[in-house]
Amino acid sequence: MAVQDFYPENLAYCYGCGRLNDQGHHIRTDWDGDETVSVFTPEPWHIAIPGFVYGGIIASLVDCHSTGTAAAAAYRAAGREPGSDPPFRFVTGSLRVDYLKPTPLGPPLTIRGRVREIKGRKVIVESTVYAEGVATAKGEVVAVQMPEDFGKN
Repeated sequence: MAVQDFYPENLAYCYGCGRLNDQGHHIRTDWDGDETVSVFTPEPWHIAIPGFVYGGIIASLVDCHSTGTAAAAAYRAAGREPGSDPPFRFVTGSLRVDYLKPTPLGPPLTIRGRVREIKGRKVIVESTVYAEGVATAKGEVVAVQMPEDFGKN
């Protein structure tokens, strides 16, 4: 199961990664050795210009894959399984995306992440988007752990 499958219900509505958002991307982040991986297939309406993915979609993939990576890394660092209490859930403190080349619309995109640093409630993640094995964008996210009462009314 992906780390997003363990997000508490009240925090599972994110457009990018929320399993409870019917209109969202449903990004799912899993470990692949020391990296994390997600796969997303853009829809025809995720267009920038004919044949290419809109850059904002690319940014949202980097964003949500990276916050998922931060949660997975926090569980791993604590020696805990995803879903154990208290839950780890992260938000974006900073997002930087560098577009390396146009991302073709059509093939599935693979997003791979690596944890650069874990320090307290902050995790820095570097993620790369690939189309057919070619890197099209790289990003860095500073992810900040949500307080346990975040999103509760």
